[in-house]
Amino acid sequence: MNCSAREQGSMRLSDDELEALANDLESDRAERKESFRGDSPEKVRQAVCALANDLPGHHRSGIVFIGLKDDGSPSGVQITDELLRSLADIRTDGAIQPMPSMSVEKRQVRGREVAVITVLPADAPPVRYKGRTYIRTGPRRDIANAQDERILNERRRHRNLPFDLQPIAFATLADLSRATFESEYLAGAFAPDVLEANHRSYEERLSACRMIESVENPVPTVLGNLVVGTRPRDLVPCAYIQFLRLDGPELDAPIVDEAAVDGRLGEVLSRIDDKIKAHITTAIDIRAADVEKRRAHYPLVALQQLIRNAIMHRSYEATHAPVRFTWFSDRIEIINPGGPYGIVTQANFGQPGLTDYRNPHLAEAMKVLGYVQRFGVGIATARRLLADNGNPPPEFDPRDTHVLVTVRKAT
Repeated sequence: MNCSAREQGSMRLSDDELEALANDLESDRAERKESFRGDSPEKVRQAVCALANDLPGHHRSGIVFIGLKDDGSPSGVQITDELLRSLADIRTDGAIQPMPSMSVEKRQVRGREVAVITVLPADAPPVRYKGRTYIRTGPRRDIANAQDERILNERRRHRNLPFDLQPIAFATLADLSRATFESEYLAGAFAPDVLEANHRSYEERLSACRMIESVENPVPTVLGNLVVGTRPRDLVPCAYIQFLRLDGPELDAPIVDEAAVDGRLGEVLSRIDDKIKAHITTAIDIRAADVEKRRAHYPLVALQQLIRNAIMHRSYEATHAPVRFTWFSDRIEIINPGGPYGIVTQANFGQPGLTDYRNPHLAEAMKVLGYVQRFGVGIATARRLLADNGNPPPEFDPRDTHVLVTVRKAT
């Protein structure tokens, strides 16, 4: 039985294959660095981006070696746990978008230890590092031109795409806001010099940002509708947050405030921030010291992290259920439709370093718009800020159909 291209790309290279790539100085599937110091961190990230784009169409893993000289001989650099952690951070530090599928491990090449980054071809190219699309042409690394990007854009149609890149068959270009796309999104998605030199059409830019299926078939994707759509909730009915503030600990308590927070992604995030800020109150403690201490019942940034996490990871497929943000007198509950995804299970949910993305390109858009600085740290950040504020730890209840987060008020 023949393996699919994706299955082939996911195979871990054998020792012999690894040795062969280390020795093939003309290969466009391998990059070598003596160490991870100086300008190497920058060059390694560019290499990861280029290998993920897989312009030659190998549909096989690319390798970055740390600990090999340009001629393939070992440099003798020490492969420490700290180095491996630094290399693993490349995936989640937000500089490469969408996040590359990659692994980091210690291996033996020519009898010496080296660090090996294995990069899989991206399902939805082009992949960019700091707004630039890097590719490999033979042993050289380069920046893609317009034709290269068109090739990469075309490949998306031949793969099993995540739901956020599925086209909305009944939508048209008129359902996307050109003004929002060009004034708010493009500047964050591309480096300034790339935009300056870019003479591509509106449709080509939309396609490069995955807002439409392709130039030839300019049908808005779910991503395009959520991020720059003119009527996101009409086309994706679950795309809103149901905010409810109650004057009591149960759902039958009197309603203080309620709102369906909808609109484009940036509008939803901005409006829910305003709601949270309007309802946060501050307690005054005059017992602990001569000078009164003021402390919010909930730290703003912790709540922002949790609600953004819910929007990023929720299921938008086959449901009309919104994200629910319910503020009781003694706690806040956030429910997002869709249970744990991918490598995240009910058993390991919330463990440090474990994360997966049901909507990887929506996550990228949140990074582009400035609502996410780094991936995989939202829960850890919320836990730390709640502890600093005197709140109990957040309680997570992941189920098959949803995830419930409960945050209790500081006393």
